[in-house]
Amino acid sequence: MWKLLVASLLLAGPVLAQEPPSAYEAMRTIGTQLNRQAVNRVVSVSGVDGDPQPRSWKILVEDKNAAGGVREYVVEDNRIVSQRVPNRSVVGSTQGATIDTAKLNLDSTGAYSVAAHTAETSHVTFSLTSYTLRTDDRGNPVWIVTLADRGNRPVGTIHIRASDGRVKRVEGMYQGRNMEQVEVNPEVDNPPSVENEPAADDQTIDDENSDENLVFKDIKRMFRRTTRDAGRIFHKVRRSFVDFFNR
Repeated sequence: MWKLLVASLLLAGPVLAQEPPSAYEAMRTIGTQLNRQAVNRVVSVSGVDGDPQPRSWKILVEDKNAAGGVREYVVEDNRIVSQRVPNRSVVGSTQGATIDTAKLNLDSTGAYSVAAHTAETSHVTFSLTSYTLRTDDRGNPVWIVTLADRGNRPVGTIHIRASDGRVKRVEGMYQGRNMEQVEVNPEVDNPPSVENEPAADDQTIDDENSDENLVFKDIKRMFRRTTRDAGRIFHKVRRSFVDFFNR
């Protein structure tokens, strides 16, 4: 009897410790439980409060028969647990907004690796991670990863291109500390106001001003380091969605 109980616990252990499914797994669930073509009509994939992966994923799929042109599916544990027509439709049109899965080379697990490294190098601590995968204005799939502290307050957002892992934009970071660190170490000065934070997008920082402003110059240097590090991480975590789906 005891031997059977111990064996049962040993078998149950890995299941209990299993990490929630990634975004790729949730998308594959859509393709297998609906139909393969549904994967090619995905408009966005999002999940909140991940630790590091969220418990559930919301996937918007283009559906011409639905009001607003899209239908929302919620996937948990590799199962579609609910579906509905969103109250608000996609801004504009879904034409050109669907994700080209042939360009997907970064799963949510890989996006997390890039975001976590960016937070570490910018001395930002976080506890929760939220994800959104959608296309940018050029039709390229982009991960928008938002990090939050234990109080669920955002401490930074990283925009990562899902095709090659390039960091395109970083918001609210590179200041050296966040509110959670201030609360742990109350003697530390308060960090700068969010409203006064300079942008960290390499393309939006004026070269002439950055040479004159040490803050901008330091942020620009850290952003360039982030892009270089992201490239190295991408080669380690690269995963083709097409290969993943067809395996």
